[in-house]
Amino acid sequence: MGCLHRPLGGTSSDDLPFVRRFKPREIEAATSGFSTALETGGPRGTAYRARFADGLVATVRRVAGGDRDHDHQEQDGAFYRELQLLGRLNHRHVVRLRGFSEGHNRFLVFDQMENRSLKECLHDPLRTPLNWRTRLQVAIDVAAALEYLYYFCDPPVFHVTVNSSSVMMDADFVAKLSDVSVVAHESTQESEERIQQRRTELVFQYGVLLLELVTGQSPGGGDGELVQWVQEPGFAGSMQRMVDADLGGTYDAGELRDLVIVARLCTRPGNGSAVVSIPQVLRYLQGKVDGKNR
Repeated sequence: MGCLHRPLGGTSSDDLPFVRRFKPREIEAATSGFSTALETGGPRGTAYRARFADGLVATVRRVAGGDRDHDHQEQDGAFYRELQLLGRLNHRHVVRLRGFSEGHNRFLVFDQMENRSLKECLHDPLRTPLNWRTRLQVAIDVAAALEYLYYFCDPPVFHVTVNSSSVMMDADFVAKLSDVSVVAHESTQESEERIQQRRTELVFQYGVLLLELVTGQSPGGGDGELVQWVQEPGFAGSMQRMVDADLGGTYDAGELRDLVIVARLCTRPGNGSAVVSIPQVLRYLQGKVDGKNR
């Protein structure tokens, strides 16, 4: 599970022993000529469903980039450094990079997440609602991924925005963080202050995600209403009314209270630092679940 950071090699595909190199024609054939788009646009590029000749089912993402004729060598270096770092990630709750393709258009190949995003699982009216047990496990899964990226990787050179769109669900509804990117090369030697700031931002985003899991409400712009509710002095008296109606009243009242209290702590305004840390949250939630399962 460790995040190995040793000095990077050169800036070519010859220095990438961790991931598989696909030929451009393999990518085109696997995506049926790029006809099966899963999502389009966005900062991370267009993604396609792919089935390769050896049976691998994956998500192929076109690498969004600038003008390939401008600073070509610099762009190449950034691309291969990112591949080296992403290829070393090894965690059950982080979407795995399987390979890449070079050429005029570059692609990254990731594990396919059969149940798509958490956002779709929560808000698509045509899908079976997630039960309470799955939602609680998603909260634990995401916290475990964040602990790995921001506490076990040294230095923590990865960046991820935590929301229901960046949390993906596999065939068994195991949650995995996606859209993990690499902090710019010149910023990898970050100050402790900047690292702590990023951790604080993650705690807040994680708290908002917990509120979305509990209420089934999309936080929308600014995350304001849900956060305002959970920070009110009388929030505990309205918890039952705020629970997602799609749960049909089937949830554990004690676990609900625990999750909402964690969300309250995560989103509480601080003086530049979070009230709690992701490792503290993870141990607390794991302890609650493990204690009930004994």
